[in-house]
Amino acid sequence: MNRTPAGRIARVLTVAGSDSGGGAGIQADLKTFAAFGVYGASAVTALTVQDTDGVLQAVHADPALVAAQMRSVLADIGADVVKTGMLGSAATVHAAAAVLRGFGAPAVVVDPVMAASGGGRLLDADAVAVLVGELLPLTTVVMPNLPEAAALCGYPVVTREDGERAAADLLAAGAGAVLLKGGHGTGGWADERLSVDLLFDGPTVTALATPRIATRNTHGTGCTYASAVSACLALGMPLLASALCARAFVQRAVEGAVDWDLGRGAGPLDHSSPVGDCVGDAVEAGGSYLWDGGDWRRL
Repeated sequence: MNRTPAGRIARVLTVAGSDSGGGAGIQADLKTFAAFGVYGASAVTALTVQDTDGVLQAVHADPALVAAQMRSVLADIGADVVKTGMLGSAATVHAAAAVLRGFGAPAVVVDPVMAASGGGRLLDADAVAVLVGELLPLTTVVMPNLPEAAALCGYPVVTREDGERAAADLLAAGAGAVLLKGGHGTGGWADERLSVDLLFDGPTVTALATPRIATRNTHGTGCTYASAVSACLALGMPLLASALCARAFVQRAVEGAVDWDLGRGAGPLDHSSPVGDCVGDAVEAGGSYLWDGGDWRRL
């Protein structure tokens, strides 16, 4: 296990749903924490019946049980970062936010999971306002994809200008920072050959671009990305460096599973891919950078 700058074993608590297929949810989270040498604990919010074709069924845990799991871990083991994924219902969002407030909220990474990549709604419609009103003000960084940003803000997020407006609104709602994932972006967002994420930290915007990979094996990409950011933050890395290292890890994990044949649909990533040295010495906030497979270079 790797340690924090203070010499303590780095710890992350994930509050998320279980994926029976193993590619997303707490399964992906714990695999990612292990890849970074970070101790992972979990509070399970839901049991899902899903495979590479999509979510077939979901049973939500009682919000009181979710809160009890969180309190038990935080009071005993503790956490340097709490990462939230699938919360499912307004009551669970409310319960999780209450626990975070009660424990003084360590660093919080919010992946506002609303739907599975293979289909299936994972967040009730009435929970969105609760997430914005109660959870966002506690976050170190929120990591929506473009459809999730649109749902959180109430208007389409298609172009770069839309993304800047959405990020400003999420920051105004209390988020400490916004990492807007551009994998769903079309020509109005970026060059179609690239997937471009934007990290908004107050007035500063940093663009992280990676080449698109021709593969069907992308299930759990968002969970893995948010978990990798969480692991890096737990290890004491600044947010920008955490985003860079996490995005490079996700790229390697997707590349590592390109020729996998697990399942009929969207297969999982290769969470055993190396973390490597993926921060980049010359990266500064406010620039635009491209991952070339070994380092980040300025565009």
